[in-house]
Amino acid sequence: MKLLSNVLGIKLKIQKREEVSRKFDILLTFISICVALLVVAVIFLSFGINAFVTFKQIFLSLLNVDIVTVRMIPLLLCSIGLVIVFKANVWNIGAEGQLLIGAVAAAWVALFLIPDAPSYILIPCMFILGFLFAGIWALIPAALRAYLDINEIITTLMMNYIAYFLVAYLASGPWIGKTVWGFKQTDLIPPQARLPQIEGTLIHYPTLIIAIVGAIFIYILLQYTKFGFEIRVYGSNPEAAKYAGINEAKVILLTMFISGGLAGVAGVGELAGVRYRLTANPKGLSAGYGFTAIIVACLARFNPIAAILVSYLMGGIIVGGYALQTSLNVSRGIVNIFNGLILLSLISAEILKRYKISFKVVKSK
Repeated sequence: MKLLSNVLGIKLKIQKREEVSRKFDILLTFISICVALLVVAVIFLSFGINAFVTFKQIFLSLLNVDIVTVRMIPLLLCSIGLVIVFKANVWNIGAEGQLLIGAVAAAWVALFLIPDAPSYILIPCMFILGFLFAGIWALIPAALRAYLDINEIITTLMMNYIAYFLVAYLASGPWIGKTVWGFKQTDLIPPQARLPQIEGTLIHYPTLIIAIVGAIFIYILLQYTKFGFEIRVYGSNPEAAKYAGINEAKVILLTMFISGGLAGVAGVGELAGVRYRLTANPKGLSAGYGFTAIIVACLARFNPIAAILVSYLMGGIIVGGYALQTSLNVSRGIVNIFNGLILLSLISAEILKRYKISFKVVKSK
């Protein structure tokens, strides 16, 4: 700081903001997105890609309601689960793996546990066990954080890879299908285990209903319940929460369980509503929804109701990315750059949200 002042003659002053207005928060988010778009446009142009055509293609994809909604469903489920843990200042980076565990649980129910059961029994069991298995999976890093103070960012991130290899092992080993002719994948789940769709579309509406109801439930939980109050207090000031008698382990364990469970429900939806089988390549089941949901939660400013709209917008970007690959021969990595820069801009904006930075030119003596 002193070096900057001496060399450039600039005095930098940083003050913590006491309060941030809603208008300032929204304005900062808007500016962050604009900055990200500007940087992305420069990157596109450096690759010889027409940025305006690219943006137009991405945003026109929002009009493809059928496909975008299918992408929106897992994003919404994962993001509202992340909202509740982020509110508690607990960092779950493992929604991707939890989604896969939910799909594994659903495949086990449909292929081995009760494959001949009618749909009114089979489908609810898939959702319930998908939620429970993924929730328990999320409890492992939660317990390590609550009782051993082990950083949950690292453990949840590493558990994604365990889930990847578990799915690959099951699909290419003990669960490999009898009718797949050498391909490393399971048999298709039976017809009665497949989710019904809105006629003429690919939208599996049971999961969509669960996602929207889940967003409303999480909002009510956070705003109008005692546990929601405990989450908000612990997330804003853990030390004050301890003095107030709030159980730290309870907040960490329950929020992570709910977060993991919702990601697991997203996995059930992907298996029973879209893919119908597990494959040795887990990316065939999830297009990185667990990671993209972090961007959704941040863009929604950790508001589960706002996450409904943001997850649809992000679903449109994903669909637009696929369209760009075919129409403009653009690499999938370009879309990942787009998403990554938005997240980076939002994280950078948090500094301006929490701190007021001022500059003063110091006259040289």
